[in-house]
Amino acid sequence: MNRKTFVTALGTLPFIMKTMKLNQLEKIISPFGNTDTMPLLFVGHGNPMNAITENEFANTWMALGKIIPKPNAILCISAHWETNGTFVTSMEKPKTIHDFGGFPQELFDVQYPAPGSTELAFETKNSITKTIVGLDKDWGLDHGCWSVVKRMYPDADIPIIEMSLDYNKPPQWHYDLAKELASLRRKGILILGSGNWVHNLGIMDFNRETGFDWAIEANETIKKLIIDEDYQPLINYKSLGRALQLAVPTNEHYLPLLYILGLKEANDHLSFFNDKTIGGSISMTGIKLFN
Repeated sequence: MNRKTFVTALGTLPFIMKTMKLNQLEKIISPFGNTDTMPLLFVGHGNPMNAITENEFANTWMALGKIIPKPNAILCISAHWETNGTFVTSMEKPKTIHDFGGFPQELFDVQYPAPGSTELAFETKNSITKTIVGLDKDWGLDHGCWSVVKRMYPDADIPIIEMSLDYNKPPQWHYDLAKELASLRRKGILILGSGNWVHNLGIMDFNRETGFDWAIEANETIKKLIIDEDYQPLINYKSLGRALQLAVPTNEHYLPLLYILGLKEANDHLSFFNDKTIGGSISMTGIKLFN
């Protein structure tokens, strides 16, 4: 190397060192690299027995796990974790929570030993400015999460965290909060909403294979508004009439849908799966949004 080249190289060294430090800092702050935009899923999880019973719903979840790109990690918003405030799980080994009763011991014996991700917990916390996000080390994975993800990824080799639903906040707040998670889609994070948008256990008929008329009406109304991208009536679902009032007597199973709709981008394509109402008052319908 001649003297001129050497001097020029020395002149660029501070810039190179600065760039290297920025790249290293970015990896520390954001350990997930840039990826193509991940799909979004809302899943009607239904009966926890779907985790161990061979049926059409479980088969579709298994197929989804093979169709969509394998994620770097999963962020699940489950109907079964409601809190005073917003929290994300932040532990290395989340426990499998059996948050139900009256089922066979075989279901209680199920363990889903997927790792957690403190990195994704911090990434999610730092993405949100709308509210303070707490780091939780006690919850784990409830059946709204593991009963579905166990079917999609049976090897339990993908890190998972959950984000709670603040029961003090109205639907519009949840829809708006979702938008702050958008950057995660381009870091290989699968965002999964798990609930049932028609969910009325109080009048469920376990022997009925189809839905009551009002449940079918509610299911179709929700689908049409999603197809039309007319989300405001879905946010203000109480104004949609009797069928929706029966479909959503309490909103914890409905709110995860609003997170997924809040994350939709202009070039996302929509498809429905497991489009069926069962037991009179449960819709298993799910949606996939993908570029």
